[in-house]
Amino acid sequence: MTNESDGTTSVGVDWDARAASFDDEPDHGLRDPEVRRAWADRLRGWLPGRACDVLDLGCGTGSLSLLAAEQGHRVTGVDLSPPMVDLARAKLAGRDAVFLVGDAAAPPVGEQRFDAVLVRHVLWALPDPGRALRHWRELLRPGGRLVLIEGVWGPVAPVGIAADRLTALLAPLASHVRVESLSADALLWGKRVEDERYAVVAVVG
Repeated sequence: MTNESDGTTSVGVDWDARAASFDDEPDHGLRDPEVRRAWADRLRGWLPGRACDVLDLGCGTGSLSLLAAEQGHRVTGVDLSPPMVDLARAKLAGRDAVFLVGDAAAPPVGEQRFDAVLVRHVLWALPDPGRALRHWRELLRPGGRLVLIEGVWGPVAPVGIAADRLTALLAPLASHVRVESLSADALLWGKRVEDERYAVVAVVG
């Protein structure tokens, strides 16, 4: 999936080059108060109600990390792109948050364990999603949860991972799996969308 030397991925995106403009997308920068509120409300329903340790993989510039921190969680963010990580660190300066440069599929967190692993639009691009999910499960404390925001995008040559495939991969790993459709909530994306967008919350034993 990743090329540590140049910050690109197997889907051909140079995230280092895109870092400066990444937040221009409504659902990336969350600059519009209504878009920001929509994501905050969803995140509140996906993450534990108490203050906990959240691992944000493929965190980008840290927009979701910031929402989690504002809700009282302790956040560790991981992204392959050093420029993305620099922006995330600046965005969450003074917060209870740490950002690391590394591969989301194998985050450099050592023996640390978390109450929630949060991943948005990353799993679909990994060469072995099942292996990544198994590893992420091992990073959770008992009763922890995976919060996975994914979809299938593009009318001509769709890319992504369908919800039924993802839930099948999670079935042997989690005691409870909930799927929440996000396609109809235009506020999340700053526009109306017609493709498949969803979140899965998987609670492990």
